[in-house]
Amino acid sequence: MSRNRFILSLASALLLVLISRPEPAQACGGLFCSASAPVNQAAERIIFSKNADQTVTAVVQIQYQGPSEEFAWVLPVPGIPEVDVSSDLAFTRLQQASNPQYTFTTVVEGKCKQVRGSSGSAASGPSPNFGSGGAGGDGGVNVLASGTVGPYDFVVIEPDMNYEKVGDVIVEWLTSEGYDVVPPGGDPDDISMLLGGYLQGGMNLIAFRLTKGNDNGTIRPIRITYESDQPMIPIRPTAVAANDDMGVMVWVLGESRAVPVNYKSLELNQALINWLTGGSNYNQVVVAAANQAGGQGFVSERAGPSTDYDNVIILDFERDDWEALQTSAAALTGPEVVGESSRRFGGWDGYRALVERFLSDGTNVDDYLGCPPCYPEAVKGLDTQAFIDGLGEEVVEPMIATQELVGSRPYVTRFYTTLSAPEMDLDPLFDFNPDLPIVSNVHTARRVIECHRSIYESQAPSRFELEDGRVVRLNAGAPWPFLVGDEDAPPANALVLALTTSGPGTVVQDNSEAIDQALQRHNATVASPGCGCGVVAPRSHAAMWASLALFALLRRRRRQPA
Repeated sequence: MSRNRFILSLASALLLVLISRPEPAQACGGLFCSASAPVNQAAERIIFSKNADQTVTAVVQIQYQGPSEEFAWVLPVPGIPEVDVSSDLAFTRLQQASNPQYTFTTVVEGKCKQVRGSSGSAASGPSPNFGSGGAGGDGGVNVLASGTVGPYDFVVIEPDMNYEKVGDVIVEWLTSEGYDVVPPGGDPDDISMLLGGYLQGGMNLIAFRLTKGNDNGTIRPIRITYESDQPMIPIRPTAVAANDDMGVMVWVLGESRAVPVNYKSLELNQALINWLTGGSNYNQVVVAAANQAGGQGFVSERAGPSTDYDNVIILDFERDDWEALQTSAAALTGPEVVGESSRRFGGWDGYRALVERFLSDGTNVDDYLGCPPCYPEAVKGLDTQAFIDGLGEEVVEPMIATQELVGSRPYVTRFYTTLSAPEMDLDPLFDFNPDLPIVSNVHTARRVIECHRSIYESQAPSRFELEDGRVVRLNAGAPWPFLVGDEDAPPANALVLALTTSGPGTVVQDNSEAIDQALQRHNATVASPGCGCGVVAPRSHAAMWASLALFALLRRRRRQPA
């Protein structure tokens, strides 16, 4: 394992929690978590940027639920990284801008029986969006750096490599410092071996915890920059306490389209997507696709120029608001500065904690933000310049920095997959392939209403013409015909590919025949317009016409004179 190759934990990698009171058990989505304060996580989200100076920047979202008194987060890193804080809002906006969308247009073929007063026009289909610094050593551990960023204190540590089992040294040190690194029922030797594998490869550990007075409402993404060859996610340790089918969403920024070089590339079967509901079963399809590919494959959900994300993470008018507030702050009173900032940035990460720090008379921050005029003395003596400086550093600049990071590289690729613990035995590694085309996240089908004069439009069957050329037919008012997981459902993957840093890749599995057969069986059960009978498959049409031609020929021959 190369020292320069970054092995970054997802937000699920090492979330360590200690509490003083019992809580109901929940599934742990992190590497290690306490039995009394379990971690509850949804999809993990991370941004990787392969920078031009041979470094990688990673922005990692930390999703945490539980008591915060001893919240801690530990991940392996190369060297001593630069550390900063980011924003959950940045991830939310980035995801919204790149989520897969499944829409359809509607046209009418033929003429249906008309309802009096009806124009006979067809409505369009729905268009919802879905988805998815060094110090001394102690106890065999050297503290390389420490500091405070946003709501966190952090340390960078390395073990004394003269010890035979460096994993044991780290586990002992973390435990003695109050980090509960052994999950309930877990074996300390297993944890030691997991961490030791990364440490033997030359990695250090960085550990975060909330500063005194902060709570889980202040937990925010972390931004780290380090020397690296290429982005890698150390998913193996996550298996210790991962939820089943844990979502993993990754944006990779670079010179060209990114590829998962040691995981498969999954191309979904569009016929399994429920187009009628705007792809509401999308996540189920991805779960099935990943499982059918052996649990180690990513869907490339969007790939294209980074300019597509201009004015997405922070909007132009928000930049203007920030500049205007900075310019006018000197002429405003304390309550006016807080009031203006609340109106413009009150919902952004870090704002509540900032205001709480500047309240002067012990007023509860939630009470104050709920009614600033009710507490006129709370910020009367506010140092407006210090408040503006804090607003920029802790609230606004992290959004601007993420927007600039996304725009700093020419290309953005978004990946998504789901993983369960048994599948987490290989760390995903990403590289780049300039030969591959862009991937749109907007998918559009064409629904054709098959009208006939004998039936009303509401009674007419229809067909969905998909982007891949396949056709799914539906009876009037029928739901989407395939349910993920049913015995008669077609495969979730249309293609499974192995991609490298050049060329189109190698087809590992092609499910075209199975998908076509499933569609043929289903489409044959849908009534033809105006007759109420089943649709005859193309080969049956040919056989029917051949039989009629032979019958006509025989009748003609019998009528000829002997």
